[in-house]
Amino acid sequence: MKRRDFLKKAGVGAVAASTVFGSVYAQTLPRLRWRLSSGWPRALDIVFGPRSGVEFIARRIGELTEGRFEVSAHPAGELVPMPGLFDAVRGGAVEMGHFWSGWYFGVSPVTAFDSGLPFGMSSRQKNAWLLHGGGLELMRPFYAEHGMINFNAGHSPMPMGGWFRREIRAPEDLRGLRFRVPGMGGTVYARLGAVPQLIPAGEIFLALERGVVDAAEFMSAHDDERLGLHRAARFYYYPGWQEMVNTMTVVVNLERWRALPKPYQEAIASACAEASSRLTAETDAKNAIAMVRLARGGTQFRRFPTSVMRAAHTASVEVLEDLAARDAAFRAIYTPYMAFLNNQRRWFASNEFAIEDFVRTLPVRPS
Repeated sequence: MKRRDFLKKAGVGAVAASTVFGSVYAQTLPRLRWRLSSGWPRALDIVFGPRSGVEFIARRIGELTEGRFEVSAHPAGELVPMPGLFDAVRGGAVEMGHFWSGWYFGVSPVTAFDSGLPFGMSSRQKNAWLLHGGGLELMRPFYAEHGMINFNAGHSPMPMGGWFRREIRAPEDLRGLRFRVPGMGGTVYARLGAVPQLIPAGEIFLALERGVVDAAEFMSAHDDERLGLHRAARFYYYPGWQEMVNTMTVVVNLERWRALPKPYQEAIASACAEASSRLTAETDAKNAIAMVRLARGGTQFRRFPTSVMRAAHTASVEVLEDLAARDAAFRAIYTPYMAFLNNQRRWFASNEFAIEDFVRTLPVRPS
């Protein structure tokens, strides 16, 4: 009994010592205030919001550092307009940014591996590649070259193909189509004859409603509904082959990052890692509900015809192979990316795809 009492008291003492030490240690760290500027309007309550988005990351960094490292969250345009966010972080105008890097495809096609590739990896496959397939390390040199360090901040699973003002029955219907679609998906659509348009999230609705564009893609049901795109176009096409997954990236100015105390660096990395799993879960949960609302509201869901999917796949392969042949930086990531993807597809096909192919034929039980 005495031995038990001793161990019990020793355990309590160790915890108390640890707590005091942690508190004293925290007090030796500087108080900092940073800004996290994003490419998203406040209306996008998942990617910007408090549960898994920009606001969550900012708050979590503060919590992990006992309030000594304060980070404020800012929607697109409040500090920096979306097109200028990459340069703002690179130049140190803001310390951190949160965006979908495919918007900067014009800076380098390498951003497609970070954001989402046509007919590429799913959200789970992409997470596996980034964390256990060397993907994050493969992307780091690109961001370092531009004076930043990157962190995965979540995957918005499988986007929809987009909102169209008219039906798409064949590849020929894409010719001349003014389509809001950034990134490599836009390059592929251009090869199919469409005319890609770069329009920030907060401006998509007006462009579609006023006929500035004939079609627009953004993310998936919940986010698209939040932007009101269902009120501007009637036909909602799937699947979203143009990206397969929308990966969110947090970037930190590299000079400012190197000057941070290690515990603050760890707080940023941990907050982004938490946001990553939370964002995927929140998106999946809310998409299912939004899909029902959209259908009840009159949205016409359409599956892309097989002829369109085949043409899109052919064009995607051509674009990827062309880029790999003439861009060494792109090729250095493309080769291991495709090797990893091929292995993932073999694994998923042997198990998960098989059950999914079966269960989709089962009747949906009334809820």
